[in-house]
Amino acid sequence: MLEKKYQPSDIENRIYKKWEDAGAFRAGAGVSDDPNRESFSIVIPPPNVTGSLHMGHALNNTIQDILVRFERMRGKDVLWQPGMDHAGIATQMVVERRLAEAGQPDRRTMGREAFVEKIWEWKEESGGAIFNQLRRLGASCDWSRERFTMDEGLSEAVLKVFVQLYEDGLIYKDQRLVNWDPKLETAISDVEVEPQETQGHMWHFKYPVKGEEGRFITVATTRPETMLGDSAVAVHPDDERYSDIVGKTVILPIVGREIPIVADDYADPEKGSGAVKITPAHDFNDFEVGRRNKLEMINIFDRHACVDFGMVDTGSVPEVVYEKYQGMERFAARKAIVKEMDELGLLEKIDDHVLQVPYGDRSGVVIEPWLTDQWYVNAEELAKPAIAAVKEGEVKFVPSNWDKTYYEWMNNIQPWCISRQLWWGHQIPAWYGPDDKVFVAESEEGAIAQATDFYKKEVRILRSEVDADPSYVDIYIKRDEDVLDTWFSSGLWAFSTLGWPENTRELEKYYPTSTLVTGFDIIFYWVARMMMMSLHFMKDKDGKGVIPFETIYMHALVRDEHGKKMSKSKGNVLDPLDIIDGIDLESLVAKRTVNLMNPKDAKKIEKATRKGYQDGIIPHGTDALRFTLAAMAAQGRDIKLSLPRIEGYRNFATKLWNASRFTQMNECVRVDGFDPKTAELALNKWIAAEMQGALADVTLAIEQYKFNEAANAAYHFTWHIFCDWYLELIKPVLHEGEASARAETRAMTAWVLDQVLLMLHPFMPFITEELWEKLAEHGTDRDTMLILASWPQLEGLENAAAHEEIDWVVRLVTEVRSVRAEMNIPAGARIPMVVSQSGKETQLRLEAHGETLKWLARLDKIVVSDDIPEGAIQIVHDEAVIALPLKDVIDIGAECDRLGKQIGKADKEIMMFTKKLGNEKFVAKAPPAVVEEQKGKLAAAQELKGQLEEALKRFEDMAG
Repeated sequence: MLEKKYQPSDIENRIYKKWEDAGAFRAGAGVSDDPNRESFSIVIPPPNVTGSLHMGHALNNTIQDILVRFERMRGKDVLWQPGMDHAGIATQMVVERRLAEAGQPDRRTMGREAFVEKIWEWKEESGGAIFNQLRRLGASCDWSRERFTMDEGLSEAVLKVFVQLYEDGLIYKDQRLVNWDPKLETAISDVEVEPQETQGHMWHFKYPVKGEEGRFITVATTRPETMLGDSAVAVHPDDERYSDIVGKTVILPIVGREIPIVADDYADPEKGSGAVKITPAHDFNDFEVGRRNKLEMINIFDRHACVDFGMVDTGSVPEVVYEKYQGMERFAARKAIVKEMDELGLLEKIDDHVLQVPYGDRSGVVIEPWLTDQWYVNAEELAKPAIAAVKEGEVKFVPSNWDKTYYEWMNNIQPWCISRQLWWGHQIPAWYGPDDKVFVAESEEGAIAQATDFYKKEVRILRSEVDADPSYVDIYIKRDEDVLDTWFSSGLWAFSTLGWPENTRELEKYYPTSTLVTGFDIIFYWVARMMMMSLHFMKDKDGKGVIPFETIYMHALVRDEHGKKMSKSKGNVLDPLDIIDGIDLESLVAKRTVNLMNPKDAKKIEKATRKGYQDGIIPHGTDALRFTLAAMAAQGRDIKLSLPRIEGYRNFATKLWNASRFTQMNECVRVDGFDPKTAELALNKWIAAEMQGALADVTLAIEQYKFNEAANAAYHFTWHIFCDWYLELIKPVLHEGEASARAETRAMTAWVLDQVLLMLHPFMPFITEELWEKLAEHGTDRDTMLILASWPQLEGLENAAAHEEIDWVVRLVTEVRSVRAEMNIPAGARIPMVVSQSGKETQLRLEAHGETLKWLARLDKIVVSDDIPEGAIQIVHDEAVIALPLKDVIDIGAECDRLGKQIGKADKEIMMFTKKLGNEKFVAKAPPAVVEEQKGKLAAAQELKGQLEEALKRFEDMAG
C-alpha cells in the first residue's frame, strides 16, 4: 500500500539512480530496438564549468527533458547530448581568486603552464557541480557521452576549424575596437558587458577653429578623458551652420593638435550644437566614422586604462602635457581635463545626463572601447548561408517572430573578435617569426614545417625568452599567447560533440539535431554562430551546407512574481534546489545577503526576506517545480514565478498520489489485456473518451512546443475530470453496484490511471515512475519502467451518447452544489430535490444515476412531480425544472442580513479601488504590475457583488 503522505525526498534520488543503473538515458534506449528507427536529438546548451543551477537552467532543461522523455516514449532513438563549457574568463577568475585566498603565487609568478595545470586540478575537484544539480532536476541526458569544450576531441575540432577558416580567408588579424576589460586585461564579448544606467554628466567643450579668431565649435561628451585622442570634429553634410568650415581644422585644446572638420551623416543636427568630437580609437561609432573618413586612430590608453602617450603614433605631445597626464588613471584624467578646460575658458557648460555605462559582468569595472590587434572571423560571409537557411524554411524559430530579430542582427553583423588575452582556453594555433610572419597550423610540427619552407633555415619553437641562444643561427618562431573566445568552441557544439572531424556513427545518426532549446539572450552569441559554423563545415554529398538543427525553441525569462528580473542585488532570487528541498529562514537570509558589498542593500534584503518568508521555504519536490515551469511556459511570455503557484502544483502531485491510494484501497488493479472499448457502463465509456481527448490535446501541444497548453490539458483532465468527477461518480458503483459493474469499473479506473501516469511522465517523472512501480505490486507485472514505456495511442473511444449522459449528471450536480454554496446550506445537511416537467430521457437518467446524484449533491430524496413546493429554488436543466425546497433548511431572514452586509463590504472595496485607479498620480507612478493588480481586485469585487445580489434576490423571492 502506498504511504499515506507523498514525500518527494523519499523517492527522487532512488528513482533517478534506478534510471541510470538501467541505462534508461543512453542513446537508443526505449521501447524499440530497431536500429533504423527515427532519431530525435538535442544538444544541451553547455553550462559553464563554474556554474550552478539557476531558474533559467531549470526552465531550459525542464523543457528539453519534456521533449526527450516524450520522444523516447514515442519509440524514437533519442540522444540528449550533455556537456560543459570551459568558460574562459569565469574559470580563470575562480582559480586566481582561490590561489589568492590560499596565499599561493599568482598566475604570472607561477607561469602559464603551471597555472593552467592548477585550473585542470580545480576542474576535476570542483568543476561541473551543475551536472549533479541537473540530475536533481530529473534531466535524462546520456551522461555516458558527456563532453567538455576542452576535451581532446573537441580541442582537435577547434584547431581544425581555425586552420581551415584561416586558409579559406575567413579568419584574419586586424586592428579594431574591442570591449576591453582593464581589470582582467582582455577583450570580452558583448554578452559579457552589462550596461548600467548611471547618473552622469554631459560636458560641452569649445574647440577653436583655426584661422578664424574667436570662432569655436562646441562639442558635447560624456567622456572628457578621450579628447586627448580626438582626430576630427564631425558635422552633418546638410547642416548649413558649418558648411563654410567643412574641410578646415580646429585646434584640439590641451594637446594643441590640428584636427579636421569632416562632414558625416553620423552627426545629428537636431542634437546640441550638431557637432560631435570623433575619437576613433575609443568609441565604436567614432571608429566607423574614422574608417569612412580615413582619420587617424589615436590610442591614448594602455591596457590598464591609464593615459599612455607612448601609444600615440602621430603628432607630438607637448612636454608639459606629457608630464601632467602620462600614466594618469582614466577617471582622474577626466577630472583634470575638465578642470584645465575650465581654466582655459573652453568649458561652455555641464549638464546632468543619464547614460548607460558598460561594465564587465565578471570584473565589475567600466569597460573601455580600445583599439588593439586581435583575431577576427569574417562573420558577414559566414552569415549568408545561415540567413538563407531560415528564409528558405530549413530552420524555423518558435515563436516565429524571433526570425525578425535573427535577420536584423545577421544582416548587420560585424567582424567577430575571437581572441582573448587569457591563459585558460584554446590557445590560438598561430606562430610568429622574427619578422612577424604568421604561420597557422594544427600543430607545432606543422608550423615548423611552414616556417622552415619559408625561411629555408632550421626553425625552432621559442617557448620563453631564455630559450633563444644567440650562438645559434636558427630561426625561432613563437606561438600566439592569446586564447580563443569561448563562443568559438561552443559554436561547433552541434557537430563536434558527435565526434567530428571523424565520420562517426553518432554523427551520421543524430546530425542534424532535431531541436535547440535556448534563451533569447544568446541568439546572437551561440545560436547564430552554430548556424554559421555548421553550415560551413557540415556538407551533404552535393557539397551543400547542412543545418545544425531543424527547430529553435526560444523560451522566455523567469522573473519574480511581480515581473522583475531575478538578481542577487534585489534579493528576489529563487534557487531551484531551495524550492525542491526547502530551506529554513536563517539559511535563506544568509544565502541572499552573503558577499553583498553594500550593507544597506544587505539590510534591506534581509528585512524583505524575513517578511516574505517567515517560515522559510517548504520542500516542494522536483515534480512540482517542473510542472510549474511547464504550465507557465507560454510562447513569447515571461514567467512570473511565485511560491503559491508552485505550492498549487505540489498539491497537484498530492492529489495524484491520493487518487492512486484510492484506487489501491478499492482494489482497482490493472487487468492485463483490458480493452476500454468493451466498457458497458456510460460513465466508463465517458471517461475512456475523455482520456483519449486529453491525450490528443497533450500530444499536439507538445509537438507544437506549447508546453503550457500541454501541462494545463494534463492538469485539467487529471484533477477536474478524473479525480473530481470520475472517482466520485464510481463510488456508488464500487459500494453498491453489481459484481460485473464493479469489475468493469475497477479495471477501467486502473487503465485510466495508467494512461494518466504515461501522459504526466514527461512533466512529473519522479512521482509517475514511483506510482507506476507501486501500483503494479497488486496487479499484473509491468513489462518495463515507465520512462521506457510506450506513449499511448488511443483511438475509437469517442462516444457522444455517453458524453451527453454523464455531462447531464455533472452539470446537474454542479448546479445543485452552486445553490447550496450560494444559500449557505450546511455541508452536512441533506435536502430534497423535486424534478418536474421531465421527459422520458430525464426519467431514464434519473433511474440510472439517481444514487449517484444523491451521493454527490447530498440529497435525501429525489421526487418526480409537477407539484413544485412554494418558495423552492428552481433550476432549468435541459428539458426539466429542478426544484430545491429550502425553507425548512435555512433561516431566510438571517441569510438576507448576511448577504446585505457582504454587499455593503463589496461596495466599499469597489469605491476604494475605483478611487485609487482614478488617481492619475497613482496610475502614472505605480509600477504597471501594481496597477494591473488593482484593476484585477476591482473586477473581482464587482463580480462578487453581482453574485451576492443574485443570491439575495433568490432569498427575497423565496420569502415572497
